[in-house]
Amino acid sequence: MTMTPDVRMLAWRRADGEEGRSVARVEERPDGWLCHGSEVLAGPGEVLSCGFRVEVDVGWATRTVEVWSVSEAGERRVQLTAHPDGRWWRDGSRAPQLDGCVDVDVAATPLTNTFPIRRLDGLAVGASATFPVAWVEVPGLDATRVDQTYRRLAARRWEYSDERFGAFELSVDEDGLVVDYAGLATRIGPEPGQG
Repeated sequence: MTMTPDVRMLAWRRADGEEGRSVARVEERPDGWLCHGSEVLAGPGEVLSCGFRVEVDVGWATRTVEVWSVSEAGERRVQLTAHPDGRWWRDGSRAPQLDGCVDVDVAATPLTNTFPIRRLDGLAVGASATFPVAWVEVPGLDATRVDQTYRRLAARRWEYSDERFGAFELSVDEDGLVVDYAGLATRIGPEPGQG
């Protein structure tokens, strides 16, 4: 699967009753992909913003992660680094609880679901894969190890599930970028080839 064009700009709106928007930029580089963006959420119980910057290698495995948030509790930042041998660091210190994770999942954006979907592109319809992920909670930015399962439902439809949040259906475009994340977010633009 080749992503076209070399830079994609994306936007989603919240679909869960909260008012919010997410934007993301995905840029192809010689050694992988740079993915960054932000979200603003203004719901009845919470107002926050979050930004992220994730570098992945050519196989869509996470290398570096920066996430920052602003909420009533203040501003927070976290930096995660994954070594190719599977070891992880948080803010420069070893984070052995994340060792073995291939992906990061930043809770505030549908974009990070693209990473495992791209890696699992050859998975047959009906088949699934389960693996540990470094899940970053927003706005607190705690990074915890979570086992996530992706099951391919059709060429461009997936089911994501974990023990904490349950199962959700995702649809993706031809580049594996999330179009609709049932119950969470719906893409509002631009269409492939327009951004």
